[in-house]
Formats: sequence, structure tokens, C-alpha cells
Amino acid sequence: MSSIDEQLDAIELSIEQAEISVKKMTSLQTLTNNKEFSNIILDGYFKEEASRLVLIKAEPSMNSEEDQREIDKSIIAIGYFRQYLNTIMQMGRMSQKAMVDDVETRAELLANGEL
Repeated sequence: MSSIDEQLDAIELSIEQAEISVKKMTSLQTLTNNKEFSNIILDGYFKEEASRLVLIKAEPSMNSEEDQREIDKSIIAIGYFRQYLNTIMQMGRMSQKAMVDDVETRAELLANGEL
């Protein structure tokens, strides 16, 4: 296999991976535009539940080490889930940009007749 063939194979693989990442981002965008998802997850979980957990941390009835640990775990879980969704969006945007470059590079390689 020639160097050009290897470059084209690598570019094709990169484009395929980028397409997967962009599809995930598009799916997440569809979800975030969905009123029910927004109500339950974006507002209900990320805002209301996070606030509720922060407030009960200060409740005297929730002062035991076990209660505090459980509350902390729940707060951290909300943060991890939100970060997971943010990562999907960020990777999708980066993949869109990379895909444009990869398609250009592939076209240049093919146009130069180096195949």
C-alpha cells in the first residue's frame, strides 16, 4: 500500500469517526430542543434537583456522615452527567471542523492525481 493510499485510508477513517460524533451532537441538540427533555433534565435535574441537594446539605436532619456522603455523590453525579452532555457537544463541533479539513485534504489528494 502506498503512502497516498495510507493517507486516504486515514482520512476516510477520520471522516467516519467525525460523522459518528456529529450524529451524537445532532441527537443531543434534538433532545435539548425537546420541551419534555428540557423540563425534566435541563431544568428539573440540572437546576431544581441540584438546588434541592445543596439546600438539604445544611439541614440538621441530614448531618450524619452517611447522609452527607450520599448528598455529595448525588451532586457530583449531576455534574458528571452535565459534563458528559457538554463533551458530546464539544466533540461534535470539533468533529464538524475536522471533517471539513479532511474532506478538503481528500479532494486535494485525489485531484493531484497522486492515487
